[in-house]
Amino acid sequence: MHDTQVIIIGGSLVGLSAAAFLAWRGVKTIVIEKHRGSALHPRATGFTEHTLEFYRAIGIADRIPTVDPGFRLRRATVESLVGAVTHEAVWTPSDTPAAATPERALSPAGMAAFAQDKLEPILRSRSAELGADLRLGTELLSFEKTDIGVTVKVRERETGRQYALSAAYMIAADGADSPVRDALGIERHGVGHIMNIRSVLFHCPAADTYLDRGFQQFEIDQEDFKAFLTTYGDGRWVLMFYGGEAKPAQDYAGDIRRALGVDLPFEIITSGAWEMAGRIADTYSKGRIFLAGDAAHQLPPTRGGFGANTGIDDAWNLAWKLQLVLDGTSNPSLLTSYTQERQPIGWLRHQQTFARPDYARYVGNALAGETLYDDKAMELGQLHRSNIIMGAGDDLPASAHPDEWAGQPGTRAPHLWVDVNRHTSTIDLFTRQFTLVTENPDWIREADTARDETGLTLTRLHVGRQVFINDAKSFATAFGTGSEGAALVRPDGLICWRTSRAPDRTSDSLTTVLRRTAALA
Repeated sequence: MHDTQVIIIGGSLVGLSAAAFLAWRGVKTIVIEKHRGSALHPRATGFTEHTLEFYRAIGIADRIPTVDPGFRLRRATVESLVGAVTHEAVWTPSDTPAAATPERALSPAGMAAFAQDKLEPILRSRSAELGADLRLGTELLSFEKTDIGVTVKVRERETGRQYALSAAYMIAADGADSPVRDALGIERHGVGHIMNIRSVLFHCPAADTYLDRGFQQFEIDQEDFKAFLTTYGDGRWVLMFYGGEAKPAQDYAGDIRRALGVDLPFEIITSGAWEMAGRIADTYSKGRIFLAGDAAHQLPPTRGGFGANTGIDDAWNLAWKLQLVLDGTSNPSLLTSYTQERQPIGWLRHQQTFARPDYARYVGNALAGETLYDDKAMELGQLHRSNIIMGAGDDLPASAHPDEWAGQPGTRAPHLWVDVNRHTSTIDLFTRQFTLVTENPDWIREADTARDETGLTLTRLHVGRQVFINDAKSFATAFGTGSEGAALVRPDGLICWRTSRAPDRTSDSLTTVLRRTAALA
């Protein structure tokens, strides 16, 4: 009845990630993208361990170089790139200095300082390898919702040819100015418009030698010249200005020399402008259409990676849900959990962005009383709540260090090194199906019964028999199950239910738990 199962509008970072995640799960996907390649301005450049865990699952993490584990993105106020440092702006004021002995690794993946225009070709290639249909150079003209799906009208920009496509569902990853979101009448709220930013991108490898002081971002502060300078780590730099009139790229040459403070050869690549703003959509879905990335949450670049990484996490959260609904395993009601889980995360990141020193000054310190969470808590310890997660009460904080959660439902399953036919991480075991993990053989038998009663594809892992912990931390401690209990992990790696009791001492049967957490049809 349809040309494909899912149509994605927008083939930039989030749209391509969604295409790769869906195709990896066997969902037929068409991407509509008006451009044929990546923008000259790289935009995003920092990707967290959590994002790299998703890319690890679909087989591209080894193509993305990572930074040293102790790397911290630092920002200094200077007169110029070569001038003396007059102030260092901290990202999270409550952060303590790095300990002499590094903490135990919280993820099997590293962080990447990798420009978006280098990551997108990897995602295009992998999406196509997995079977996604990328319609580049094709733009959306209109769309129509029906009871059974979505029909779109598109146009090939080179030939002018117009045609229609239909799908069961549609994802709008079409940017902060999303025409799809506007057509759906979905409103946004937040701090709103702050200012327009002008920028010029230039190539200056010689400037990289001035990074040895340990700073990567520079607030240029001269009496009559204020700007922001940062590097993409590959010889490219970007100089930004707060407000003012846009001008041709070549007219920025004098500004670049002034910001560098030393005579270095450079080549201007392009210039651009963007809006600094904070807006979160009131809902991330309407009918069979879902918002992801900047279409759902418009946030400025942050040292915590709250922009692009949040959008990629949206796509990972949504992909498995679409898969199970489309293959008939789950009821469509499963999809209501997307907004329930992800919209509060968007708000959390909005509040965290504008409460921090980097941006608080632009909103008059309006969020001064906000509790600030460090990067580990924000990336690896954010709490999701929805009707398919059991035990994530309203009394819990929005985020915490992963070790503090110790397997709390609604949070990412902890990372432990394990041996299971190979040396790997628990993170790698929770990417395809619902998985019950336990040290208690009674729960293994209970899982077999529940699997027979529900028909759900359920993996059960018996710690100490099938899986052997090879880590400083025990399974019982990390997952909070004790020796008698069990934890249920979703296909996106979130714990959705947990008990510290044996089956005969637990109020809900595992069959009941599975019916709720998977919204079984």
